[in-house]
Amino acid sequence: MAYKHSPDVFLRYLDAIADGPVPPTLVDSITAATQGKRLLLTFDDGGISAMRAAGLLEERGWRGHFLITTSQIGKRRFLSRADIGELRRRGHCIGSHSHSHPNIFYDLSTEQMVEEWKTSLDILAQIAGEAIGVASIPGGDMDRRVPMAAEQAGVRYLFTSEPTLTPWQCGKVLCFGRVCPKTTSSVAAVRNFARFRGFRKAAAVRRVKQAIKRILGPLYRLRVRSRWTPPPDAASPP
Repeated sequence: MAYKHSPDVFLRYLDAIADGPVPPTLVDSITAATQGKRLLLTFDDGGISAMRAAGLLEERGWRGHFLITTSQIGKRRFLSRADIGELRRRGHCIGSHSHSHPNIFYDLSTEQMVEEWKTSLDILAQIAGEAIGVASIPGGDMDRRVPMAAEQAGVRYLFTSEPTLTPWQCGKVLCFGRVCPKTTSSVAAVRNFARFRGFRKAAAVRRVKQAIKRILGPLYRLRVRSRWTPPPDAASPP
């Protein structure tokens, strides 16, 4: 549960973000030609705590991106179809976090990736009553086929776990890097991220982790494939 935070800590993170130079915005306001700095808040998985998180964002006049693992919709501690529809009506962005949340997404064939995206996007479109073109990668790791498969499924904006400040275009998909505060992350670290600092360090840490994953090979895959479980009801920051 490395990315699950208590409500008190989550509120302190929001205060730190509010102290930053730019308020959060939504992804559909951004293109590859957009100038200036933008800050976006994303919430993966679709746990029921998204409703509380959304309310706290709205108190500040903000909106977030809620990326849903659609196979979990309606299950215990997850958002219902009605919850997802309400979030959209309240102005939040709804997107896909895949259908079944494969922990190592790039281990799938391209066809399987496309099916994961398409199944999830179709379900969300039925709920929201509009086409869905936003997604995030389950597990975070990716290869060059992941955004290509996302494009085939109709994704326009793809959130990755690469800690980079500059979006990049892959075909028709605009890809975004992210930083993901853990339970061990300090409020000061989140404040730095909101000021667009600390990304070089985060990128260096990620490169080390990816090197370790490559070295471990099959052992890493065995561990990760059996690791994902439904999150508890706790707020999850960007």
